[in-house]
Amino acid sequence: MSEKTFIAAAKLDEVPPATKKLVTLNGIEVLLCNSKDKLFAVRNLCSHAYEKLDCGRMKNGWISCPVHGARFDLETGAAMNPPAVMPVETYAVRIVGDVIEVEI
Repeated sequence: MSEKTFIAAAKLDEVPPATKKLVTLNGIEVLLCNSKDKLFAVRNLCSHAYEKLDCGRMKNGWISCPVHGARFDLETGAAMNPPAVMPVETYAVRIVGDVIEVEI
């Protein structure tokens, strides 16, 4: 397995509060989410039906799958309600100057 490194994902002003931005890093679709005054990065894939999360609702530190409504905690990736039981993959985020970097 290759070592994880931080990769520049977006400029800070590209993900204002209460928005999300889809980026592809090392071939992986990652959703940058600005919720509750914090930046999060999750894999753009619901753990239940493998649907994309970028069209889902985001609120108060969670994102929902647009297909079946399963919600996931943006910080831990934990499934918050059925039908999902497995977490979604999350990634460490850091800010360097005005750049959002994600550890992949």
